[in-house]
Amino acid sequence: MSDDVQTGTAMTDQQVTSVLEGFADAFGRQRRSPILHTPDEQGLQWEDVTFPARDGVPLEGWFIPCPGSDRLVIANHPMGFTRSGLPAHLEPWHAQWAASGNGFEVDFTPDYKILHDAGYHVLAYDLRNHGHSGEGNGGISSSGIYEARDGAGALDYVRRRPDTRDTAVGLFSRCLGASSTFAAMTQFPDAFQDVRCLLAVQPVTARVIIGRRLDLLGLADRIDQLERLIVARTSIGFARRSPAEWAKNVHVPTYLYQVRDDVLTHPSDVQAMFDNIPAADKKLQWIEDTTARWDGYLEFQRRPAPMLDWLATHLND
Repeated sequence: MSDDVQTGTAMTDQQVTSVLEGFADAFGRQRRSPILHTPDEQGLQWEDVTFPARDGVPLEGWFIPCPGSDRLVIANHPMGFTRSGLPAHLEPWHAQWAASGNGFEVDFTPDYKILHDAGYHVLAYDLRNHGHSGEGNGGISSSGIYEARDGAGALDYVRRRPDTRDTAVGLFSRCLGASSTFAAMTQFPDAFQDVRCLLAVQPVTARVIIGRRLDLLGLADRIDQLERLIVARTSIGFARRSPAEWAKNVHVPTYLYQVRDDVLTHPSDVQAMFDNIPAADKKLQWIEDTTARWDGYLEFQRRPAPMLDWLATHLND
């Protein structure tokens, strides 16, 4: 991407249209990123597992056992990531994210080590159209609408496994994974009746994050044009992609955390979701002194104590 495109200056209408078309293509159907890390790098025993989403899309994941435990955490991931993270230090992902200050790698495998060592089985899986999981709905990204079926499928799977069906279950849902969890609680409330708690990491509204990325390109006034292009590719406009609305159906104890000055969103977006959660037992943590969204994804492995306390409070009884 040229400097002119990055700053949004001195672009012709043709150049702007080309940028928006490329943006719509990338958002509508996410480029799959590779799984570059595995749990054995953290000294963990694990097995490859596969299970169906509620609509039959095959999902791939890792099951990391913690012998003798009766507690389990199910983890998913942000848009464009996989269960192992995102190699944003490598191309083409670096070029996509460096302008927003997020051109560095996120490796999620240390998270699983922390959870395992705290006494939890871990199921980490790729959402549809990501990692090694199957393609669903023509490969389009729906901001949680269809990905909700994956979260419900993961819960169905752990309830079928003889070694996990009686465990106390908590959820560790990140970004798109968090939004899809909110959506799943709206669409499939039966699946969450015995879920004990949720860690929700940086859920974001599609219109907000896309608007902020257009701001960085100097194209904030083109968001309606971009939405039309996204609808042409996915049939889903911004109004239907509403985690704040889905949050009204989140009844489990929820710990939500977010980089306050994240350049890719506004604090009001997460605050609205938090305010809409009807659960009496809920907490919102702001991460300070950074503008990089990726720092929010790394917060757990850097300072896990508050999140581990939340899990222990709700899963240990």
